[in-house]
Amino acid sequence: MVAQLCAGLRLEHRTKRWLGPKPQTGLQENARAARYALLAEEARAFGATAIVTAHTLDDQAETLLIRMAAGSGLAGLAGMAPRSSVNGVVLARPLLGVEKARLIATCKARGLSFVRDPSNNDPRFARIRWRELLPELAQDGLTAERLGQLARRLARAEEALDVLAVRALAALPAGGEAGERWFDFARLCHEPEEIVVRGLALALAAAQDNDEEDDVPLRLARLEDCAQALIVAAREGRALRRTLGGFRLSLSGDGVLTLMREGERRRGVHPATV
Repeated sequence: MVAQLCAGLRLEHRTKRWLGPKPQTGLQENARAARYALLAEEARAFGATAIVTAHTLDDQAETLLIRMAAGSGLAGLAGMAPRSSVNGVVLARPLLGVEKARLIATCKARGLSFVRDPSNNDPRFARIRWRELLPELAQDGLTAERLGQLARRLARAEEALDVLAVRALAALPAGGEAGERWFDFARLCHEPEEIVVRGLALALAAAQDNDEEDDVPLRLARLEDCAQALIVAAREGRALRRTLGGFRLSLSGDGVLTLMREGERRRGVHPATV
């Protein structure tokens, strides 16, 4: 259908296929990753600067519900961004604030044909089960519009908190050498707990200076648990050791936190300057 539409508009068209074995579980997630990889590959081949998708407000609402059920933090609950990056290519979602019903009505009014994906009716997928619940939730006020508004507000809060965390971390006494970073964690603990958690995540990200470390997943729950234990130890003035995201974390009694890649020999903890 897309090929015929493009032919009528005299636009170049190509069909890309996801080849190879398919997973037995997580099919939608893996298919989504494969689809974006193919799109990005084609975009780079053509020198395109962006990929544009037709995600709607309903898709945003479903994403928010899915991530709430999965226990996501603020970043996840901010939902899909109107503009982001996928595989190094800009990903734009210009219809993210438009309800699906309005989009369908517009297509019908303009005589534009569209396809209904049969997988959208398959209850095996969590997104479809949440989609079926949306009409019931809307009856009590939890509409796609309200959920989309919540996602925008959380995205705004997420951006502000990230800025504050960057500033707080940059203001700390810190140093390091190859394979090791240290900073004054005790002073960071003067900030609200959310800033401490984000500061720790930023410090770990800064220490990941090669591809191997970047592949280490960092789950929010583990980050929060580790940060909380370090906060308690720092306030009590005691040493503590933890592992997180491929690093060994060593907190000294004077509140200096050293990050060192797992498997490397410890070279000592640097004292924090006053």
